[in-house]
Amino acid sequence: MENVFGVDVAKAWIDVAGPDGYQRVSNKDLTAFAQAVRAVHGGVVFEASGGCETPLRTALGTVGVPAIRVNPRRSRAFANSLGRLAKTDKVDAQVLREMGQRLDLPECPPDSEEMLHLKALQLRRRQLVEDAKREKVRWTQTTDPQTRRSIQRVLDVLKEEVAVLSRQIEACIAASRDLSERAHVLRGAPGIGPVVATALLTELPELGPLSPRQVAALVGVAPMARDSGTRIGKRRIGGGRKSLRDALYMAGLSASRSDPGLRAFAERLKENGKAPKQAIIAVTRKLVIILNAMIRDNRPYATNA
Repeated sequence: MENVFGVDVAKAWIDVAGPDGYQRVSNKDLTAFAQAVRAVHGGVVFEASGGCETPLRTALGTVGVPAIRVNPRRSRAFANSLGRLAKTDKVDAQVLREMGQRLDLPECPPDSEEMLHLKALQLRRRQLVEDAKREKVRWTQTTDPQTRRSIQRVLDVLKEEVAVLSRQIEACIAASRDLSERAHVLRGAPGIGPVVATALLTELPELGPLSPRQVAALVGVAPMARDSGTRIGKRRIGGGRKSLRDALYMAGLSASRSDPGLRAFAERLKENGKAPKQAIIAVTRKLVIILNAMIRDNRPYATNA
């Protein structure tokens, strides 16, 4: 890219640091901003902001401007490495611009309409499932009959709404040839049910061409070294996409019990001194790598994989 623009995203506007300095742009003018960036053969670096970045990403994709979305933790670490300890919208935009200039950051193409719809349904379903978990905890915290009846009514509504959303998600996937084919391949693997398959489709669209190390790092199941001098620290996992990792952990737990090959793998690890949870994480990592190869080669799961 000849020109890099760093953009800090807010609900009503974006703060832009570009070759010509700093400016604030209304969200109503995103298309004009994207066209101006295209005119100078530029690209835009911005943070993932819980969905607030979607209008910007869509505007950039509409006119063909390279869009680069980065993890906020990574941009903050980059700022700290530069000695930029202050945090304002203007400073953040400038830091993002420097990231784009100095680092080789991958582009993130815009999602299709069907993928945006599927992601919205998946997010809403996850929100309601979390609400149901909180209500169940509240049930255990009271013995008052009327309070418990109130909680039960809420749980009944949540259960029904989750079921409706599950049907809508299934219909959305079935309506897309690409999504339905990928979902069919994924669900052939042990531990991968409709919920985990949907999480993979929406939260790991890169699945397929990635290397084993890349896919494990994106999910957050790659063991990271903690060594210094002669000290060999424990390897720990971290980073990645937490909600996806949580779903895949449960898939790994199920696979370690139901699949002969993965069960034997987990047992070997435990015999070698690994804790049960460490063994499940290792199974999850192996499962993710297998899923990546399945999507890459468009092949079904093999028990001896």
